[in-house]
Amino acid sequence: MWQSNPNPWSKSEPVEWSHYSDVENLIIEEVLTNKQSKWMLDGYYIDFKHKVQFSNADANKQRPVKRVVRNREDNHLRQELFMFDPIAPLHSLGSTYGWVSPFIVEVRIDLGLRREQLPFKSTDLIPMLVEKAAQGIIEEGRHIGKAYEAEKLANMLRVQQDKGIEEVWKCCAYLYSLESFLYKKLNEIMRFIGSEGYEHVWRSKVRTL
Repeated sequence: MWQSNPNPWSKSEPVEWSHYSDVENLIIEEVLTNKQSKWMLDGYYIDFKHKVQFSNADANKQRPVKRVVRNREDNHLRQELFMFDPIAPLHSLGSTYGWVSPFIVEVRIDLGLRREQLPFKSTDLIPMLVEKAAQGIIEEGRHIGKAYEAEKLANMLRVQQDKGIEEVWKCCAYLYSLESFLYKKLNEIMRFIGSEGYEHVWRSKVRTL
């Protein structure tokens, strides 16, 4: 956790602490396991020896950090993650896409795959699909200043590429469950599918999401 009240060095100001994201915590725990004293994250780096976080833009901006056991079940993330408000479509897409999500159809077209080419049937496709997804995560992360978080997510997915489609699916579900930019971006784009006024938005993410 990092101390988040306006003046973290004040003796009179009430102390407030904020959590790092799930992905940042995974990175931090890996760094601590490897006994490294410093590590760069998105927007700041942490000096684990002195338990201080420094801004990458201004080293004079420092905040205390501490290590605690976190119960994710109590986090507000649970509702935010799974309860998003879809935008009602102006027109039905059934005649164009059938029962398959238009986003999935457009991804297949973008990848140059035939209708019958499915990863659970054509297992040789899995490494390519995983790498495409990993590259998309990295691109989306860099676009919003979350390059380190994106690299971690992408590498977690890449580890599964030779383990079969079920393990890849499990990994994708796990990545979505983590508090990170990824689930927020996916929810944002999925809300737009089926809405003619936002078609250009979700189509722009076919290659990366």
